[in-house]
Amino acid sequence: MSIRPFYDRWPQYNRRLTEIVGAMTDEQLAIRPAPDLWPIWATVGHTAGGRVYWLCSVLGEPGADATPFSTTNDGWEDDLDHPRSASELVTALDTTWSIVDRVLDRWTPDMLGEEVERFYGDQRQVHSRSSILQRILTHDAYHCGELSQTLGIHELPQIDLWRPD
Repeated sequence: MSIRPFYDRWPQYNRRLTEIVGAMTDEQLAIRPAPDLWPIWATVGHTAGGRVYWLCSVLGEPGADATPFSTTNDGWEDDLDHPRSASELVTALDTTWSIVDRVLDRWTPDMLGEEVERFYGDQRQVHSRSSILQRILTHDAYHCGELSQTLGIHELPQIDLWRPD
């Protein structure tokens, strides 16, 4: 039995984010919630890049090579001098989602307790597969909320994660 039933709405959340981002213009993607904060495009890139970091770099899942993100360098969202287009962001969301999607099908409930060690600077951290999936899901949702607030202030369509189809 896979873990997909426990995360059955996550594909919908990703689809809703992708729909909104895919319809945005370069000017809209350049909007910042405040002068000192990332533009929308960078927040979306960061959201997608987080999936690769945690699943591929930390847990060793395959698939990073099919995304625009490297497991060894800063993500391209960190290069604010190179804004990304809606199509680039949709590709980033779709390719990183495919990694999540495979994990939801392949992992079993018994695997969720498995732990991995990583070092953040000199600090040793231990994360379970479950905690990493929850981190990615809540990270996606957090940034969808952040983006929706910025979009709403600018009278643009917001990301409605829970809209009935």
